[in-house]
Amino acid sequence: MQIEVLKSKIHRAVITEANLNYVGSITIDEDLLEAANMIENEKVQVVNVNNGERIETYIIKGKRGSGIICLNGPAARRGMVGDVVVIISYAAMDFEKAKEFKPWICFPKEGNRL
Repeated sequence: MQIEVLKSKIHRAVITEANLNYVGSITIDEDLLEAANMIENEKVQVVNVNNGERIETYIIKGKRGSGIICLNGPAARRGMVGDVVVIISYAAMDFEKAKEFKPWICFPKEGNRL
């Protein structure tokens, strides 16, 4: 049996930009992606702590060290600069293997720095 479990999480990052006129997705600083073991184009769930919105989108790699967390396209309507978000990805795996799996969790500091 396969189940979905938490694979990676960036916990309580702050939105730095919202670009309504972009194609879509979320742009994330490459340093944060590496710390959370996430990759460009990976599907993620973005949970906005400020307003309760939950969206699914995909990742665009942002400039390393920039601290960028940018909601793009329609996602820009789901959050504002300064909102706190949790960015989550999941993985499907065997039930028994999932019992031992340890997810990558990243806790950004001020400015979305590690």
